[in-house]
Amino acid sequence: MEYSLLFIITIFLIGFIGSFISGMVGIGGSIIKYPMLLYIPPMVGLTAFTAHEVSGVSAIQVLFATLGGVWAYRKGGYLNKTLILYMGTSILIGSFIGGYSSDFMTSSGINFLYGVLATIAAVMMFVPTKGIDDISLDQVTFNKWLAVFLALLVGIGAGIVGAAGAFILVPIMLLVLKIPTRMTIATSLAVTFVSSIGATTGKVLTGQVLYFPAIIMIIASLIASPLGANAGKKVNTKVLQWILAILILGTAIKIWFDILS
Repeated sequence: MEYSLLFIITIFLIGFIGSFISGMVGIGGSIIKYPMLLYIPPMVGLTAFTAHEVSGVSAIQVLFATLGGVWAYRKGGYLNKTLILYMGTSILIGSFIGGYSSDFMTSSGINFLYGVLATIAAVMMFVPTKGIDDISLDQVTFNKWLAVFLALLVGIGAGIVGAAGAFILVPIMLLVLKIPTRMTIATSLAVTFVSSIGATTGKVLTGQVLYFPAIIMIIASLIASPLGANAGKKVNTKVLQWILAILILGTAIKIWFDILS
């Protein structure tokens, strides 16, 4: 694959835009960057990535995007350490299993699973959450074993597609575990960071990572993710939920359209 100036600019912009949005709404950004990496390079005349290459680059990039987001949220009491411990441990195991086993799947199989995950997340994001942001941050409780089980399932699926699972984790935290929106956004970034360690390790061990595009995406992520996180603190929580819901729905529709056609 050629690494021209156009290639470098294109990959950097994909990483920057995706990471800014991901920092703002509390996701690792694969839900946005996966389709962007899949479709934008050939649109501008560059060689297309395969699904394995996209998932590999996404996995290693998410590791750094979430780290930048967590750093921006480290103050303010939004990080739920108990939730990070339980879900983080479980999702780390799941994402390694998924990241490693993805090497044995076809590109169409990876895209199909991505479509399923995005559809589930989109449906969940449009379910109303009443009174969730009225809960005081120091009074938040959740079902620990349910959190562990759901994180394991999310980790396996997300590890396969090179995501870290935040686009599924966010609606799960909001709807199932009843975590307030801003705590969900901050905590999901931390859990996603842990998840991306497992997914990246699995992808690297099976040779699915293109390092030069990944480095470009990492640089873009480290710049854009904290900027997005700081912007997200100033935006109404309902607006953040709608932005994420629309992004996930649009991605799901595009992926399914390509699979079915």
